This record gives sequence, C-alpha cells and structure tokens, in this order.
Amino acid sequence: MKLLLERKEVNPNLSHRYGTPLSVAARNGHEGIVKLLLERKEVNPDSSDEQCRTPLWKAAGSGHEGVVKLLLERKEVNPDPSDKHGQTPLFGAAGNGHEGIVKLLLQRKEVNPNLSDKLGQTPLFGAAWNGHEGIVKLLLQRKEVNPNLSDKLGQTPLFGAAWNGHEGIVKLLLQRKEVNPDPSDKYGRTPLWKAAGSGHGDIVKLLLQRKEVNPDPSDKLGQTPLFGAAGNGHEGIVKLLLERKEVNPNLSDKLGQTPLFGAAGSGHKDIVKLLLQRKEVNPDPSDKHGQTPLFGAAWNGHEGIVKLLLERKEVNPNLSHRYGTPLSVAARNGHEGIVKLLLERKEVNPDLSDNDGQTPLWNAAGSGHEGIVKLPLERKEVTPGPSSNHSQKSLSRAAEIGHERVVQPPLERDELNPSGNGGQTPPPTARNGHDGILAIFKNIREFCVGSAPIGPTNPIGRLSKKIKNKIRKK
Repeated sequence: MKLLLERKEVNPNLSHRYGTPLSVAARNGHEGIVKLLLERKEVNPDSSDEQCRTPLWKAAGSGHEGVVKLLLERKEVNPDPSDKHGQTPLFGAAGNGHEGIVKLLLQRKEVNPNLSDKLGQTPLFGAAWNGHEGIVKLLLQRKEVNPNLSDKLGQTPLFGAAWNGHEGIVKLLLQRKEVNPDPSDKYGRTPLWKAAGSGHGDIVKLLLQRKEVNPDPSDKLGQTPLFGAAGNGHEGIVKLLLERKEVNPNLSDKLGQTPLFGAAGSGHKDIVKLLLQRKEVNPDPSDKHGQTPLFGAAWNGHEGIVKLLLERKEVNPNLSHRYGTPLSVAARNGHEGIVKLLLERKEVNPDLSDNDGQTPLWNAAGSGHEGIVKLPLERKEVTPGPSSNHSQKSLSRAAEIGHERVVQPPLERDELNPSGNGGQTPPPTARNGHDGILAIFKNIREFCVGSAPIGPTNPIGRLSKKIKNKIRKK
C-alpha cells in the first residue's frame, strides 16, 4: 500500500461500487491502511458508496472500534449519516452488539439515538431484537430514546425481545412506565402471543404478571397464545395459560380449528391430555374443511393421541372428509397401529370411499402397505369380489404399481371373481412390467387369455410383451 501511494499516478480516492479504498479498509478493519489513507489530503474520509454508506458507517457496523476512533477524530466526518435505508452507524453498531462503538457514538452530540430507519425501527429496536442487553441499558439511559416507539408493522422493542426470548431485556423494558406491555401489531399479535408461540415460558410469566396484559388475544387469523403454544408443543406455557380464567381453551380460529387441533395434528400427546381435561373443550370439532383432531392425528400417525380421542364418546371415528375418513388416511399413510384401533370400532365403515371414490383398501393397496391391506379384508363388509367395485380397483392399483405381496392376499379370498363387474377382466394389472405379478395372474390365466379380448379392460392388455408371452406359454 505504501509503495502504491508513493506513485503520483495512483488515485487513492477513486470510488468503486463498494466505495473507496478507505471504505473497504474501514469495513475490513485494516487500521494501519486506514491511517495511511487518512494522511493523504486528497482522500475524502466521509465519502459514500452506492448505498450511501460511509467508511464510518461500515467500520461501526463491523465492530472495528479502532477505525471508528480514527474516523471520529476527523472534523469532516459526519458521526450520524443515514444510508439508503435510513440506518445510521449507531443503528448498525447497536444491532450487531458492538457496545464499545455505541458508547463512542453516544458521546457525540450530533448523534440522534432515537432516529428510526425507513421501517420505523430505532437502534433500541435492533439491540432488543438481537439480545444485546448492555446496549439496551445504554440507550435506555438517554432521555430522548422512546422505548415504546413502534415500527411500520406496529411492533415495539418489547416485541422483538419477547419473540426471541431475551428475558433480561424484557425485564428492563417492563420497568419503564411508558412501555406498553400489551401492544398489538398490524396482525393483531402481542408480545405475549409471540412469546407463547415461541416457547419462552419465563417471558410468558413476566407478561402474565401485568394486569394490562390480555392472556387470550386473538390475531387476525383468530389464533390465540394458547393456540400457538399448543400447536408448537410448549406444555409448560399451555399450563400457565389454562390457569387463567379469561383463556378460552375451545376458541376456534377463522378456519374453525381449536388449540386441540394443533396439538393433536402435531403429536403433542401431553398437551392433548391437558386440553381434554377441560369440560369446555369439544374433543370432536370440525373445521371449515370438515377435518377433526382425530383426522389430523390419524393422518400424521400419532397413535397415542388417536387412542385418547377414541376414548371419548363424543368423537365420531367415522366422520368423512374430502380425503376420506380417519381410517382412509391412516391406511394410505401406512399407520398400521391406528388402522387396527379404528377397525376395532363397530361404527367405523371400513369400505367408505372419499370424494374420489377411493376406499381405505384402495389407499393401502396403492401405497403398498401389505399389513394394512390384510386388516380391512378381515371385516365382512369389505368385499374384494364383484360386489365391491372399489376393492377391485384397489387390487388393480396395487398391481399397476408392482406391489405383488399386496395383491396376493385378496386373490386368496374364495369370493374373488376374476371377471369383476360387467364381465370385465380381473382387476390386477401390471402395465409397469413387474414380473412378480406373473405368479398372481397364473391363477386366472385361462380367463385372461381365452375369455376376454385383449384391450384396456383386460389386464393382459396392460402387461409388457415379455410378460404376455410368459403367461401364454404356461
């Protein structure tokens, strides 16, 4: 650097999109180079780049305290410039936790510690959000700092601290009389709402100690702190909220879902227990799509929760949704234990189809769940023969995909008629060329080859030429 600066033709003040040599040296903390450049009269110590960021701005945000001191010694340097986003060196230093630099900047009268950026956020907001407690203390000592100033989303420094679990900062802010402990943002969410959903139990306790705090506020989606805590598995917070009389544990959001929905669908068994202990909690509510907590638990394979719900007389295990019944989705997703539990209930129809005409057997067969395919077939109501068109399609579906072991159990049933309904050929097809299906077709070879014309309704028509020839030679 020294050698280059000795050459007259070298311009030390030439600006690039990232600023001048001084700018990049300041950003990267090269204090010696910064000194060399500042000794040159032609170097502008306060030049800005495309983002309107000066060497001081970059050094402050990056935590290079020595460089900041050098720059602040120059009269030409503005200690409080704003970039294109309205953020100052103090903003960057505060948000990034550079306490020493914050102290240096606050010593300058020109620096406004309460200046907000284009999003309405102040240095205090950034420090609180990111958990820099020492800097929060420094800023709160300044009379001109408003600790209750909200940004364009309506969120205050307390929001960020509560949301991100910075308990010490929450305490500091709540000690200030002017801080509102229960503000709501543009989405209707409060610091309590954020803390509860994020699992910060100690902060929830602090906020619930304040009389001004509503323990059961609904956001614009109709969801409460209890809703968020239950859905995210924060059992301790659920207990805290349920201790409050004002909290309605059965309140539904705009989709018609209650806290029980989230807990059941996400597999939080202990929270489901807590909620079911409350008399006012409906164990079988339907949302706007016809889904119930049982449906969600069955879909996601939460067997323990399914057991809990089935113990309640009010729960209808046969309630159908556009995707079928709880049995149907459990069968499709391979949750054998849940399928067994549901089939033990007399009121469960094992052959009920969804909006697409697919039965639990169809779903299990199509997904290759051999163990589950056998379970519905043990029920007399399920007929894989001509009386059950859905079941015939189930076998066809399994064979198309190549699940030989899934197709075999139904074929062993005496009532299976290979001609199906309306004289159609047997349902198992193997158009994907699965040789393993050949053994199954051997039992009905004569019908396939000699009875029906080869075509789309004949499984032989869907087989590869190689397998067709094998069947004809048997």
